Amino acid sequence: MTLRVLGVDPGLTRCGIGVVDVEKNRRATMVAFGVVGTSPEESLDQRLLVIATSIDEWLDNYEPHVLAVERVFSQLNVSTVMGVAQASGVVIAAAARRGIPVALHTPSEVKAAVTGSGSSNKDAVTKLVTKILRLDAPPRPADAADALALAITHAWRAGSGAVVSTTGPGSQSLTPAQRAWADAEAKARRAR
Repeated sequence: MTLRVLGVDPGLTRCGIGVVDVEKNRRATMVAFGVVGTSPEESLDQRLLVIATSIDEWLDNYEPHVLAVERVFSQLNVSTVMGVAQASGVVIAAAARRGIPVALHTPSEVKAAVTGSGSSNKDAVTKLVTKILRLDAPPRPADAADALALAITHAWRAGSGAVVSTTGPGSQSLTPAQRAWADAEAKARRAR
């Protein structure tokens, strides 16, 4: 069975989206990629509406088995992390409405899966995504390449075509970083 994964590199200004089909032998094929852009001059509600409408179209057009979204642990710029969180929420809710499992992967997990090093730069990720997907040219902009890398990462971690969700049943196969994050979230819920 081929696993279709829609990867999302969330952002309020640029939201990268990529769809990849991955066979049991890990051979990955690019289906589509793009970037949804919004202007900082627009109101927040309108920006989120653009992202929501676009992700709805992508989910309806490509019918992925699972959605892979980048999880951001921390950033120094609070307004940037808030925008990423808001865009992520819109994307995750769109998948939930359709019953599509959602998996969250950190940037270092994605870099490690695609390049072999969790500290690789964006150029290295783009180069390896281009090679893995057998593309004639690198996917541009980098947000689209990152979305494709997320999709590849999730499919490779899922193994033999199984859908792995880090947000629901079957989450026992979490990586150490994901397990630490889940433990921190559980601790924060208990403290309330």
